[in-house]
Amino acid sequence: MPQIFHRSTNSISRITIILSVVLVSGLLFAAAELQRSPYYSWRGVTRVQPVPFSHQHHVGGLGIDCRYCHTSVETSSFAGIPPTKTCMNCHAQIWTNAPMLEPVRESFRSGRSLVWTRVNAVPDYVYFDHSIHINKGVGCNDCHGPVDRMPLMYAANTLQMEFCLNCHRAPEKYLRPRSEVFNMRYEQPTSEKPLAMDGKTFTDQDGLGTYLREKYHLRTPYDIMSCSTCHR
Repeated sequence: MPQIFHRSTNSISRITIILSVVLVSGLLFAAAELQRSPYYSWRGVTRVQPVPFSHQHHVGGLGIDCRYCHTSVETSSFAGIPPTKTCMNCHAQIWTNAPMLEPVRESFRSGRSLVWTRVNAVPDYVYFDHSIHINKGVGCNDCHGPVDRMPLMYAANTLQMEFCLNCHRAPEKYLRPRSEVFNMRYEQPTSEKPLAMDGKTFTDQDGLGTYLREKYHLRTPYDIMSCSTCHR
């Protein structure tokens, strides 16, 4: 029986398969990198807001505690957006005629809330509870970055599943005493700068994290890694 296909067909077929695999792998890799990039996640990109509010000035400079504005962060899943009245507690006395604060004054006069652009957000199909993280010893800047050094707010992390899992796989690496949760300049204990707590002295994060994990009754790795914990 005569040969139907040319001898080179086998080589062409192999090359085609290899190139297809390389192309598909390259496209998947490019898609994954695009998803992590600021183009998709807005990480490191400042967002336009109705008022150029500076956390660096209010938190880093004036030392205002996070909870003064984000009042529900310890008791609710949502950290809370401050009402205009919170701003006017101070700005009814200082910077009363500053042009850039006119939207704040107009909001207070009219009763219409300022419409802020959300900076840190997770998808609608993800459940995230601020209060449980705060009460288990996770610091604000672990997720939100150095807020006290941000003249204009930006997302310091992607807050994508990969980011969350890095913490949930080994939470003891990130835990801190509850009294230090809102301390933006908190440093993990070292032999040079030990941390004293409950009559114990900790010289490294591993020892402190393991102790806090038991003290704060963190659930088992299976529970905190379970899909239904976040995807309800």
